[in-house]
Amino acid sequence: MTSSGLRNSLPAALLFLVMLVQFSAASAAPADSFETRSSCWASASLSEDAVAIARNQDRWSCGDQARSIDAERVLLRFDISVDHPLPRYLLSRRAALQAIHLFAIDRDGTVRQNSIPAAALQSSLAGGYFKAPLPDVTSETRQLIAAIDLPCHRMTLERAYLAPTDAASGIGDMRFLLVLAGLAGMLVMPLIFNAAFYRALREPFVLWHSALTFSLLMTILVTSGLSVMLFDPPAMTLSWMTTVIFGMTIASGAMFTYSFVEPGLMHPLLRRALPYCAAWAMLLSVSHAAFPFVARPIQSSAYTAAFAPVLAIFILSMIDALRRGSRAARFQAIGYAPMVVVGLIRLVTGVVPWLQSTDATLLFYIGCMWEVVFTTLGVAERFVTMKRERDGARNDAELLERLSETDPLTGLLNRRAIEQQFEQLRTEGFAALAVIDIDHFKAINDINGHSIGDEVLKAVANALQPGPSVRAYRLGGEEFVLLLRGDDADTQAELRRQAIPAIVARTVPGFKRTVTASMGVTGIVGDEDFATLYERADKLLYEAKSAGRNRTRGAVNRTPAPRDFPDDRAMIA
Repeated sequence: MTSSGLRNSLPAALLFLVMLVQFSAASAAPADSFETRSSCWASASLSEDAVAIARNQDRWSCGDQARSIDAERVLLRFDISVDHPLPRYLLSRRAALQAIHLFAIDRDGTVRQNSIPAAALQSSLAGGYFKAPLPDVTSETRQLIAAIDLPCHRMTLERAYLAPTDAASGIGDMRFLLVLAGLAGMLVMPLIFNAAFYRALREPFVLWHSALTFSLLMTILVTSGLSVMLFDPPAMTLSWMTTVIFGMTIASGAMFTYSFVEPGLMHPLLRRALPYCAAWAMLLSVSHAAFPFVARPIQSSAYTAAFAPVLAIFILSMIDALRRGSRAARFQAIGYAPMVVVGLIRLVTGVVPWLQSTDATLLFYIGCMWEVVFTTLGVAERFVTMKRERDGARNDAELLERLSETDPLTGLLNRRAIEQQFEQLRTEGFAALAVIDIDHFKAINDINGHSIGDEVLKAVANALQPGPSVRAYRLGGEEFVLLLRGDDADTQAELRRQAIPAIVARTVPGFKRTVTASMGVTGIVGDEDFATLYERADKLLYEAKSAGRNRTRGAVNRTPAPRDFPDDRAMIA
């Protein structure tokens, strides 16, 4: 999947977001108009009688929407209207608590009670809510009291309501769940893309982006009604899972930023701080999920406030990386923008006592999609950039390798090349080696100058004519080497040696001297290495020089002197 392919999927993702907003707006309205909200609240200790408190009007605070969890037990009073359908469930936001006691009080004072420990609370189809079945509520019931023992979050008190059915049972709500299921399915695609990316580019940021995407996928499942439809886990199980997965999301996001922003384009202190932010997020979340009652009255607010430094470091990291020109940070800044807003909303409303707590669920779902789309685009763009850089570096290395193995004057391969290629060429059938040396080349340089000497060397290289069965090398000075294969290897070598005088005469203007060459040629015996083979061919070359030059001596086939080949010059010309 290329970056262009991911960009082509952006319109579909935006359309999906529009659908999400539309269905969210529809589901945000009450599924029915018969929800009953608490009108008053009271606080008590666990040892006090809840029914007695319910009948003591002086204990109730009415009209004050700022609920407090300082007391061991908080009571909520719901006034039952005879004009509405009778409620069957108490629903509220999931958070750690010890137990819920429900009291239905009739007009004549009759009380029916239902106590539910936290572990037995069921999850509601409404994302992030639990539901508790009420004791029998009849036409005579005038009040319902919900006593919540050891509540750990204000939203459990602020969002509590009574309803005749479970939430999210309307058509609009089911459509919203369907859109969320589609969103969860779309989050699977980046995981598949990352698997393909990682096979080609084993960079840690690909793994961290997968971890981030997976944690967002799990967050959508556990905070929506999808988990209830699929698995129906207990409400408190989803509560601690939500807390731990939130820490995983923050930690993987911090590590993704740490590894994704290009080297040198983020201040070193900020980059070093990000892994500590990841560890801090995991420590906070696991501790809060495992020990929710340690500092219960202030623990949720302290837990939320403890993420403020993480958010600040992340924002500073993005600003610094953007200021330094990071392309990766551009994608992250755009992708993380909704989630940063969600974090700020949760931080402010969770810490300021007089504000009603909110988790900005709709914006969070939009942020999940937005973040994954743009960070995936960033990963794809970074993948293409790094692949282009690596390909360029590989090409440069190959070019340098070729240059290091090529004689700059003649364009032939050099001694380094033949030493590196010898074993491979031998397996490909090259079975003969010829060493060629230009006769009286020193005199050519001394009489005609080095520029003419260089032109002679170029002409000799041209005469040697590398081909499918012949490899030509210049070892240095006026010495050349041929590697040959085939039954006519000696003939191929000899034809090239004899072509030297004619080609030099034709290609070096103004040079009247006849240039000849001597050659020693031998076949490869067994598994001998290049040095051994070269030493034998060089001895044969020495024999050819000692015999009068302009001739060949070899173990493959001894060839006569050029005077025995009167038609060679005409044939080559």
